[in-house]
Amino acid sequence: MIALRGTYTVKPEYVTTNQKNIAALMDHLHDHPIEGLWHKAFLLEDGQSFMHLNIAKDQATLDKISEVDAYRNFRTQLGASEPVAAPKLKNLSPVGELKHFF
Repeated sequence: MIALRGTYTVKPEYVTTNQKNIAALMDHLHDHPIEGLWHKAFLLEDGQSFMHLNIAKDQATLDKISEVDAYRNFRTQLGASEPVAAPKLKNLSPVGELKHFF
């Protein structure tokens, strides 16, 4: 299993656009799920920073997201927006799991 946390901060004027791009990606993943991939995105307390959590069964599964047009659009527009803090990825080491999230 692979678990990653990505964080970044956008300019205030880009928050709404970023939320729309994330929603488009989530809509796509809802309609065309990647088996073995779990993805959540959060807006943090400061109202400009975002955190994405990805859990995948393996690297090949995680890499499939880069084939999704909505993901490429999200990444391209995010880069072009000149984020205040560029995306940083951190590997996470799972130590426990609750089988039934909701």
